Amino acid sequence: MGFRDVKRSKSAKDTRIIAIINQKGGVGKSTTAVNLAAALGEQGRKTLIVDFDPQGNSTSGFGIEKEDLDHCIYDALLNDVPAESLVLDTNCKKVFVIPATIQLAGAEIELVSAIARETRLKDLLEPIQDEFDFIFIDCPPSLGLLTINALTAADSVLIPIQCEYYALEGVTKLLESMKMVKSRLNKGLDTYGVLMTMYDSRTSLSNQVVEEVQSYFGDKAFKTLIPRTVKISEAPSFGEPVITYAPQNKGAKAYMNLAKEVIKRA
Repeated sequence: MGFRDVKRSKSAKDTRIIAIINQKGGVGKSTTAVNLAAALGEQGRKTLIVDFDPQGNSTSGFGIEKEDLDHCIYDALLNDVPAESLVLDTNCKKVFVIPATIQLAGAEIELVSAIARETRLKDLLEPIQDEFDFIFIDCPPSLGLLTINALTAADSVLIPIQCEYYALEGVTKLLESMKMVKSRLNKGLDTYGVLMTMYDSRTSLSNQVVEEVQSYFGDKAFKTLIPRTVKISEAPSFGEPVITYAPQNKGAKAYMNLAKEVIKRA
């Protein structure tokens, strides 16, 4: 079944295109992309993940073998392959992926001399975006041209912040980059929400970080906290979101609650 055969939610309005971004690595960007998409699919929202990280973790997170792919998002960016031909079904209902492979790592350099280099992703998503309720762009841990493309294509950003020391380090730089893109390339860009990940209620540090983030971002901070659990960490090695791998796990339940918050904000 192709992605055009799956209907989007009747209750949805405009498609939300959300870049999941933080230039720090290991904060849960791909984990959030995969599990939030799966949770939204469970709640009837047709969702696309654009894997925009050369590591391809969102691709492998659904059990897709990157070595078997003939094309990936790189080919759409630089070889004019239509995005429609890249959309893959997943093992989760109403969830689709445009995959990435390590080939994407070369795009940062090749885009430098490309015409309309900042809007390549925006242009390739336009023909298909109305098919989905949500599109998530899983960004690389950097503020280079790939991330600029994501910020130009998105209408908002979701920022995962891990509940650890130096959690807010680098966020100021990220917000500056967003401000630059908003002023020059995408005037409608906004913050959809800030998500605290790897939360451990037993530690004073986690609770301190939650207080700091909520104080800094106010109502932009999601109420849902994503806990640090073994099942969330295990699930990708089985090619599944924790939503299907361990549906009763507190991490799966947290992502289901997050999906409800995301729908409410839409």
